[in-house]
Amino acid sequence: MNGDLDVDMSRGDHFNPSFYLGRLKDDEFESRSLSDDDSFDAMSGDENKQEQRPKRKKKKRTRYHRHTSYQIQELESFFKVCPHPNEKQRLELGKKLTLEGKQIKFWFQNRRTQMKTQLERHENVILRQENEKLRLENSFLKESMRGSLCIDCGGAVIPGEVSFEQHQLRIENTKLKDELDRICALANRFIGGSISLEQPLNGGIGSEHLPIGNGFSGGTSLMFMDLAMEAMNELLKLAELENPLWRSKSEKESIVRPACTRETGLVLINSVALVDALMDTNKWAEMFECFVAVASTVEVISNGSDGSRNGSLQLMQAEFQVMSPLVPIRQKKFLRYCKQHGDGLWAVVDVSYDINRENENLKSYGGSKRFPSGCIIQNIDNGCSKVTWIEHSEYGESHIHSLYQPLLGSSVGLGATKWLATLQRQCESFTNLLSSQDHTGLSLTGTKSILKLAQRMKVNFYSGITASSVHKWEKLNAENVGQDTRILTRKSLEPSGIVLSAATSLWLPVTQQRLFEFLCDGKCRNQWDILSNGASMETTLLVPKGQHEGSCVSLLRAAGKDQNESSMLILQETWNDASGAMVVYAPVDIPSMNVVMSGGDSVYVALLPSGFSIFPDGSSSLSDQIDTNGGLVNQESKGCLLTVGFQILVNSLPTAKLNVESVETVNNLIACTIHKIRAALRIPA
Repeated sequence: MNGDLDVDMSRGDHFNPSFYLGRLKDDEFESRSLSDDDSFDAMSGDENKQEQRPKRKKKKRTRYHRHTSYQIQELESFFKVCPHPNEKQRLELGKKLTLEGKQIKFWFQNRRTQMKTQLERHENVILRQENEKLRLENSFLKESMRGSLCIDCGGAVIPGEVSFEQHQLRIENTKLKDELDRICALANRFIGGSISLEQPLNGGIGSEHLPIGNGFSGGTSLMFMDLAMEAMNELLKLAELENPLWRSKSEKESIVRPACTRETGLVLINSVALVDALMDTNKWAEMFECFVAVASTVEVISNGSDGSRNGSLQLMQAEFQVMSPLVPIRQKKFLRYCKQHGDGLWAVVDVSYDINRENENLKSYGGSKRFPSGCIIQNIDNGCSKVTWIEHSEYGESHIHSLYQPLLGSSVGLGATKWLATLQRQCESFTNLLSSQDHTGLSLTGTKSILKLAQRMKVNFYSGITASSVHKWEKLNAENVGQDTRILTRKSLEPSGIVLSAATSLWLPVTQQRLFEFLCDGKCRNQWDILSNGASMETTLLVPKGQHEGSCVSLLRAAGKDQNESSMLILQETWNDASGAMVVYAPVDIPSMNVVMSGGDSVYVALLPSGFSIFPDGSSSLSDQIDTNGGLVNQESKGCLLTVGFQILVNSLPTAKLNVESVETVNNLIACTIHKIRAALRIPA
């Protein structure tokens, strides 16, 4: 967008202002050369040229061309990918946009010059702020020295010239003293004694003198701080590496697999707001709800300093899930540490705190171990941030189905692409919330109410697939059910009774994009959905949740029927991006939805969600699947992984017992749906 600093960071490259400034100087010289030629002709004494000047002026005036919004959008999109197009690329762009090659060339020169101006202006602001800060500190030091007395004579001290090095040392000493004060206060909190600045920290804190609380000794908190700072240093090093973070498998027979991934992109949120969301357990779990099943803070070790999150350290626990009954939930405890590294530059790092115990878990039951992982956040213009996400872990494959082992070894399973794409989607959703009522006709309260209902629908669906602790599910061992299908049961208050959940996963030889488009096509709905009763579906309400096509919450009803003929609607949420795709839906009655769309409370709306989760199968290279904007592109892939899940109310009495017919009903429902999808897509069984 013209006037904004727009830099492509989705490929994981580090932004280097000096590189752009260097290239922009060449453009400036080129533009200057063109204007110099014109000036030379204008200043010549040739009378014939003087007479021809009006013609040249008229001809020059015809060169002005106001680009259309479409042309500007296409030029901006190409500029993100390549700010310095060659002659061939300029000709192709000109042919596509019906512009001359010179027009394309001059537009890119002007755009790069504009970027250079913005960068210089930004640097000037920072330098002025630093200069003012140093001036104030210098004045404060001089003022403090005026009241000083000489120790020997008791007379006033006459301040002399303070060198720049001495000034910097004093500032650094003040910062170190503040840091030491915080460490001493932290140690006093856990030890119950008193540690002063003069008392050495090493050797004076023995574990035999420390009280025990929450399963940890008081001195463990200091160990946590050391571990967190080491993890932060490693995270910063991983972010600076130019080579890929993938590590090859040393032994094919090994049951422990490494997974180290990195992804960079732009996110529609400023750094302070994002840091606050990451350090707030509830906000963090809600933001990444599709794979963070539940999370809590075990202990807040440090709240930070100066009223900010800088230096905040806490011990957390969470359940990480992949949308398939074939992948067990990962339960983890880890430290999360936040630190500010500059103006608008933050880093948040997670690290497992008990490496020895997790090493045993890896060998015994296929657990996982999380090395320093997290994100580095840099503020840029317009409330956006450049985020570099790094995930580094090891996991045991012994309890993971072979279908999902390639996915979990990639960046999409629980890797950096999954985290960053989800973050981008959620921030886009929040941004669109304020403008969605312009497209839907609903009030802001009504839009929030329907989105809240859709969120509850998704969480219920997720828990039925992965058996997380969000709901208390009981596993049901039933005959005549495939080994890749899991049957769960729970008592429900709304709707009241016994709910049966069934889920299975399989591989299909179609791309994620193709399968998603088929499942979202209302005209094809009757080919697989028994709730459609053989009719196609039409959209009565659509609330967009992002820039990617298909990312929305919608209300569907049978085509060709008015409100009097049918009292049932289908609430559905869908999304599709680099992290995978999801289609979740549930039948709802019209009176309840009228209350919700009017801004009423949605908590009393009964939901029995069903749906599909789609992942790429991990067989193709990740770089071939994701474009510069984080979306999917056409690529050759062997197929995708599909998870199908249904929830049905088998009895309205919470005390009732399940029978064989109920299990057979939900099992047949899954089998029938899969068969219909295969038939519609012409996939042999």
